[in-house]
Amino acid sequence: MAQEPVARRRRSKDEAGTPRRIPSQQRGRERVERILAVATELIASNGSDALRMGEIVEKADVSFGSLYQYFPDKTAIIRVLAERFNEQGRQCVEDELLAIKSIGDLQAGLGRIVDGYYAMFLGEPVMRDIWHATQADKLLQQVDAEDTEWHSQAFLTVLVRLWPERDRVELARIARLTMQLVAAAVRYAISIERDEGDRAIALFKTMLPADLGAIR
Repeated sequence: MAQEPVARRRRSKDEAGTPRRIPSQQRGRERVERILAVATELIASNGSDALRMGEIVEKADVSFGSLYQYFPDKTAIIRVLAERFNEQGRQCVEDELLAIKSIGDLQAGLGRIVDGYYAMFLGEPVMRDIWHATQADKLLQQVDAEDTEWHSQAFLTVLVRLWPERDRVELARIARLTMQLVAAAVRYAISIERDEGDRAIALFKTMLPADLGAIR
């Protein structure tokens, strides 16, 4: 049975919004990490819209030449930060998915994924602003789309293991919709007051189906 296509994108090292090169020397790596750390602090303080390359140069104590050697624009910096946070989220999700051994584990496993995703956003407030930046910038929307597709494919692997007789394309639709709803619920929760966000997450977990296999 043919699978639905996975979102992929071929990137050019020279395209806007893409880091120009990965330094191989320790000094270069340290410089990049300093740039990213300063950018994170500035985003946390003022938001991604207010991020300016000149301010990064000043606070990171690097030259414009050094900055542009690695990042052609602020979109490239935000992309790297978004991809790093996405990688953290993927590891958490992967660990929880591995713990789902039976249909009976599914609802609790999804609930832990929701809790972990929510806790990660709360623990790293700058993630909320970076996420908003990925939604507003067309060059960054693909980063979010690729991350969502990764989660969908990881969850699809679990569904196929639990219901091997089901049509794989149908399960892929269920996997994508489920992970989209999880992400939407968490992002809604972090956009409102903390108490209300906690209540929203608790309510959403009660809405998670105990038997996704029954969905037709």
